[in-house]
Amino acid sequence: MAQNWKQLEKDFIAKIESAEDLNSIENIRIELLGKKGQISSLMTQMKDVPKEDKKEYGMAVNGLKQLTESLIAQKIETLKEKQMLRQLQDDRIDITLPANRGKYGTLHPLTVVQQEIEDIFIGMGYAVVEGPEVELDLYNFERANIPADHPSRDMQDTFYVDVNRLLRTQTTAIQMRVLEKEHDILPIKVVCPGKVYRKDDDDATHSHQFVQVEGLVVGENITLGDLKGSLELLARSMFGNSREIRLRQSYFPFTEPSLEVDVSCHICGGKGCPTCKYTGWIEILGSGMVHPRVLEMANIDSKKYSGFAFGVGVERVAMLKYGVDDIRHFYANNIRFLDTFKRFE
Repeated sequence: MAQNWKQLEKDFIAKIESAEDLNSIENIRIELLGKKGQISSLMTQMKDVPKEDKKEYGMAVNGLKQLTESLIAQKIETLKEKQMLRQLQDDRIDITLPANRGKYGTLHPLTVVQQEIEDIFIGMGYAVVEGPEVELDLYNFERANIPADHPSRDMQDTFYVDVNRLLRTQTTAIQMRVLEKEHDILPIKVVCPGKVYRKDDDDATHSHQFVQVEGLVVGENITLGDLKGSLELLARSMFGNSREIRLRQSYFPFTEPSLEVDVSCHICGGKGCPTCKYTGWIEILGSGMVHPRVLEMANIDSKKYSGFAFGVGVERVAMLKYGVDDIRHFYANNIRFLDTFKRFE
């Protein structure tokens, strides 16, 4: 049985060289070297070869098999190398391109507003003083002229830890500590920022936890005029240079007289709009002259010294400044909401 071994060899070589990827060379390997492949078929045909030609036939088939295996192995290595080069090219990084901007965090809007308020008063010579959030009843109420039987306590439902300790309802407690500590090194000029807690039902304008910044000035010849000038500067710094303030009589147990402070509406300029309920004014804080009894409890001579105090809710200012309609947005941890304040930093 005659075979044209040279032609078979040429056909095998051409077939192997035609492979363009690893899948095609695998198919060719199976076609040539598999159990049912052409080499196996040639081996099977040996039984029909005359005895005197079997040796030569077997050597020719084995030579063709070895050549085929060698060529396929080389082709596989070549294709693997080409595949790796293509992958490197596809994954190539152009280092001349600008980098993707990383995702950076931002200050919380309440932190931004609190820092703005602090900076305004630091510029007027105030010191920033902080205090404990778990406070003694003594400083939170009694030293602020709010004894146990005082009716104003009904205005502030309180989270009590035990009989003597509570979550502070106002940063006035810090002021009372400052008065006690610095009663003999007057004058005093401080702002006291921090979280406070009250048993309020959470809604669009109320929260059981919120942030206050309270201010206190005590010295000789401190008047309502000093208070008004300080608060005008605060309002204009926060809401614009054209803002005006209005003082209204009110009641707070630690100040006498006590005043509510309104600022002219920054939306309508005082003409009246839905934001200010068509009054032209928006209430922003409470204030007043420090009650003489509060000074006396701190061993400060109320006949010689006087002072003023004020307290502003940071959420209230932030809502007005940024046009936020629901206080709960500040505490929902919504990234899309918080990202909108990057432009305000």
